Amino acid sequence: MYRIAILIGVCLLAVSVPAHASSADPQVFLGEVSDSQCALNIHSLTRSHQEMLKSKSMGGNAKECADYCVKYLGGVLVLSSKQDVYRLSNPERAIGFTGRQVRITGTLLPKTKTIHVLKIEAVK
Repeated sequence: MYRIAILIGVCLLAVSVPAHASSADPQVFLGEVSDSQCALNIHSLTRSHQEMLKSKSMGGNAKECADYCVKYLGGVLVLSSKQDVYRLSNPERAIGFTGRQVRITGTLLPKTKTIHVLKIEAVK
């Protein structure tokens, strides 16, 4: 009986930890919706679209470059903010904002630098 009580306690703890981690207070993040290829220096030396835009092989602006990298090169949408790159747990919320400066309200999982997007809006 004692072992069953311990097992139930461990199971409850395992379930409550992820719930607590995802219930963090929302924060505001500013940056550019980019693709992981450019933002993480996969094919860029400057964590930007500069090199790709110079080659003109992936479009003529940041939006076209990010869209190309996501569609054809296996990139995913991320938030590039100064020296930080944040993954998005629900990148579909960022579709239509590629290459634009945005303000994201969301919860951060700091271990994985992943934002769960609650709200996204373009910065004017």
